[in-house]
Amino acid sequence: MNPAPDVSARAKVTVAPDASGWRGNWRRRMDRWLTSPDLYRWAIGNPVGRWITRRRADALFGIMAGFVHSQVLLACVRLGILERVLAEPARIDRLAQQTGVDAEPLLRLLESAVAIGLLDRRGDGLYGLGALGAPVVSHTGIRAMIEHNALLYEDLQDPLALMRQPEKASMHAYWPYAASGSTAGPPAPADQAARYSELMSTSQRFLIDELLACYAFDSHRRVLDVGGGQGGWVMALARHTADLDLILFDLPDVARIATERIAGQQLTHRIRVHGGSFMSDALPRGADLVTLLRVAHDHPDAVVKQLLKAIYVALPVGGKLLLAEPMARDGASVSDAYFHFYLLAMGAGRLRTQHELSTLMSAAGFSQVHAISNPLRLHAGVLIGQKR
Repeated sequence: MNPAPDVSARAKVTVAPDASGWRGNWRRRMDRWLTSPDLYRWAIGNPVGRWITRRRADALFGIMAGFVHSQVLLACVRLGILERVLAEPARIDRLAQQTGVDAEPLLRLLESAVAIGLLDRRGDGLYGLGALGAPVVSHTGIRAMIEHNALLYEDLQDPLALMRQPEKASMHAYWPYAASGSTAGPPAPADQAARYSELMSTSQRFLIDELLACYAFDSHRRVLDVGGGQGGWVMALARHTADLDLILFDLPDVARIATERIAGQQLTHRIRVHGGSFMSDALPRGADLVTLLRVAHDHPDAVVKQLLKAIYVALPVGGKLLLAEPMARDGASVSDAYFHFYLLAMGAGRLRTQHELSTLMSAAGFSQVHAISNPLRLHAGVLIGQKR
């Protein structure tokens, strides 16, 4: 059974500061006005009102159709449609022959893919790669996550059941360390550890490129990566910064995989690997920078507090922590809706705001906690803190 999630801090952030008083009264009146049939009739009767109403209707229909869009994307990935038209734009008959799907239902898929930007028409009945299809076919990590999300789609068939019994989610079983609420539970089978660490590795490429672009790692002497998976990040750092010593720390089964991968890249002289659990084992000492990439959001607040304190203890005075992961935003963001439910199905973690993570880092002892700009916040926000 998972520990009860600590939602108190999040609730304080999300409660509107103007829920009472004149602003609250004004908003309640606006709510009643915006839902009035009279307003709708008035809106569609004038050009400006029609434009606003159409935009909102399109946006709402986009939400309703979102699941269909994701399944069109999944079907294109599984049939290899995007790779096929990248090699050479093709007509429906050729694609039907290549995929083994009858032309009539395949045509519906292709036209749906055109509608959402995965494909485009090239004239004379040819289908080519669309603007949104290009990143999918270019990046293994995107395709791996699209396949992986089939588990999430299964869990979301009944969102109320997921909210009432998240421990029964298929995604919950996929991530054993999150399912136990910590990294201290019984070890996962080796094949399961290999499966989830491979997914983490393939989906990490985007974040790696962003971090290398936004932070001067050559200002450090030694970096410890906690929860480093198969070693994709530390190997990228080794290639990027010639004089940097590197340490990877992860669960023993994952650490064994990382050791093999690092040896295969002839980087064992640059990277040391330690297997252990940050819940029960001390972190390796000697690094002046610790990186924590997409780890905190997998765990409840109590575990994150313990982890951040362990990192603080492992660092020398003046050492720094770089934390990077998806963060909830103050304004509307479609990525927030995704991560909130993904992490619910996954187990014990949750999406936190930059303020919440900064507060947790400060509570662990870090000072001068601040965000640094990175190219694409969809993948992660980045925070830096220093040991006093």
